[in-house]
Amino acid sequence: MERAPTAPIPGLAPLPQLDWSLPDLKDDPTMCVRCRSAQLLCGKPVCPILIRYRAYSNALPKLGSRDLDGSSPPGLFIGRFGYPKVAVGPLVTAAHGDTLLYDTPEEWVGRPVDELVGFRTSLVRGTERIRVTDAEKPIRLVDDLQTLARAEGSVEVEAQFRRPPRGHLLLSDTSPPFGPSAPIDRVRLDVRRVDARVDRLYRDTDADARIAVQELYGRGVRVSRIQRAFSAGTLGRRGRRRFVPTRWSITAVDDLLGKSLRERIDDLPELDEIRLYRYLALDNRWFIALLPGPFRYESIEAWYPHTLWNPSDRQVVMLGDHEGPRGRTTYASMGGCYYAARLAVEEAMLRDRRRGGALVFREVHPGEILPLGVWNVREHVRAALQRPPEHPESLEDLLRRMDESFAIPRERWLSHSALLHAERTQRRLEQYAS
Repeated sequence: MERAPTAPIPGLAPLPQLDWSLPDLKDDPTMCVRCRSAQLLCGKPVCPILIRYRAYSNALPKLGSRDLDGSSPPGLFIGRFGYPKVAVGPLVTAAHGDTLLYDTPEEWVGRPVDELVGFRTSLVRGTERIRVTDAEKPIRLVDDLQTLARAEGSVEVEAQFRRPPRGHLLLSDTSPPFGPSAPIDRVRLDVRRVDARVDRLYRDTDADARIAVQELYGRGVRVSRIQRAFSAGTLGRRGRRRFVPTRWSITAVDDLLGKSLRERIDDLPELDEIRLYRYLALDNRWFIALLPGPFRYESIEAWYPHTLWNPSDRQVVMLGDHEGPRGRTTYASMGGCYYAARLAVEEAMLRDRRRGGALVFREVHPGEILPLGVWNVREHVRAALQRPPEHPESLEDLLRRMDESFAIPRERWLSHSALLHAERTQRRLEQYAS
C-alpha cells in the first residue's frame, strides 16, 4: 500500500507566552465555550462577546421600503425565544434568480468568510409570532413556510413588511448568520416545483418524524434540506407535528441520522490500521484519526485567545465529549458541533465499509471571527475524510504527527482525551494473544 507523505500543515505560528496552566475554578474559562450565547451562563442579559459584532450591522443593506421583491433560496427561520410561541418566517433576498447557494451549506466549503457572510446577511427575515403547535393549522403563513420547505429550487417572492427591515446581524454557533428582519404582513410565493421526496413524506401523516428523516436521507436528500423540512413541521404523524426552532432542528437531525447510521456501522468489520486526515480551513486546523477496534468517538475543540468563544488574553480553552461502543445518553456539553462531526465520521465509515474509533480534534485560531454554524464542522470534517488518508505506523507515530499539526502541545490534548488515554493504557485481547 502506498503511504501518504507526512508533512506539517501550513498555518499560523504559535501565539507567544500562552498560559498552559490549569484553569482557575473561580473563573471558569470554559463558560463561554459551553454557553455560546445560548444560555447566558455569565448572568448578563446579553452576550458580551456577540455585542462586539453588532458593528457588522452597519455594513448590512439598509432597506427603506416595506416591500421586497426577490427570491428565497428557499429558506425559512424558526426562532426559539418565547417558546412555545416563537418567531417564524421566510428568508428573502432582493436578488432574483437562482439563490439556492444562499442556504445550502454543503456548497460552502472552500469559500471565504466574507463571501459567506455577504450572501447570508442579504437574507431578510420576515417574522410572525406563532405557536409551535400551529404547524397543522390551516393558516396562510403556515402553508407558505411549509411550501418553502418542500420547494426544490429557488422561489420568487413578493413580501410586504409592517415596517422597513432593520439592519441587524443574527449570529449563532448552530445556524448560519442572517441579515435584517421585520414583522411580515403578506407574502406571495411562486413555487415552480416541489421536491417529490420531501412532499411525499409531508403527505404521509402516519410516518414518525424519526423514520421520515431517515427515509429522506436514504433517498439522497441533503442534510440541510432535511433540517429545513424538520424545522417547518412538515414531518411526523398527524397531530404531533410541530415547528422546531432552527438551531434545535439542526442538531436534532444530525443526532437522529447519527444514531441511525450507527446501527449499520456495528455490523461492519473493524479497521486494521490507523488512518489520519488533516485539514486546514477558515483558520481551523483539523486532526481526524480513525483507530482499530469497535466504534467509539471523541470530539475536542481548542479555542485560542481572542477567538470567538474565548475572550481570554492568554489562555487556550479546551472542551470535549466522547462516547463508547454503547453510545451516550446525555446531551454533549459542546453542543451541536459534537453531533455534526459524528455524522460526518459515520458517513465515512459506511463509505469505506470499516468501523473503528474516531478522534476529531479542532484547533481554532483567531482568524475565525464569526460564528458560522455547525455546518462549518460537518462539512469540513466531511471534506477532510474524503481526502486520501495518511497511515501512521503506531499510536506514537500518530502523536508525533499531532505535534506537527497543532500549535498546542500534545500534553494538553492527551490530558483532555479519554479515548487516547484508553488507547495508551489498555490492551485488547488479541494483542495479548499475539
